[in-house]
Amino acid sequence: MRLTASELACHRGGRDVFAGVSFTVASGEALTISGRNGAGKSSLLRTIIGLLRPAAGRLALEGGDPELSVAEQAHYLGHQDALKGSLSVAENLGFWAGFFGAPSIDLHKPLDAVGLAGLAALPAAYLSAGQRRRLSIARLIAVPRPIWLLDEPASTLDAAAQVRLADLMRAHLAGGGLILAAAHGSIGLDKAQELRLGEAA
Repeated sequence: MRLTASELACHRGGRDVFAGVSFTVASGEALTISGRNGAGKSSLLRTIIGLLRPAAGRLALEGGDPELSVAEQAHYLGHQDALKGSLSVAENLGFWAGFFGAPSIDLHKPLDAVGLAGLAALPAAYLSAGQRRRLSIARLIAVPRPIWLLDEPASTLDAAAQVRLADLMRAHLAGGGLILAAAHGSIGLDKAQELRLGEAA
């Protein structure tokens, strides 16, 4: 599988957010997207997943399911954790599993992978910011999809949880997945390519 962007541009709120962005990421590879605040890191991920329409350029996926869009083959982890506080940890994850087309999966494995199996019955409203982030990360492994689009994935995570996230990302890459991650600092993937936005600003 190979995801290729050619001369992508984004225009929002009356201004050009970025332009001329090109990259190629293949199975087993990661790309970190860095740059100052406002350079377009989040907008680029939202463009790839289809939440924003590119002002110019082309995005192509080779080797994926030709019947599915990029969005249908990707997980997007944005700034918001998209959890309902009145639902339990397990119910929140179960909702997302159903939304992604796998309503009857065993939720224990993904919850255990992020260290939340012991809190499965707890209402999400009682989770700390770091625990909420870990529950969102559990969606990535509950229903496998080859493309991970991660916006500041380590945000609010403590050191131990950051190590756990890095292990999950390495396992995803080892299984042939690919990752694009917007981040201000290291996400623990030493061999990741880097795309820096806003260099001319």
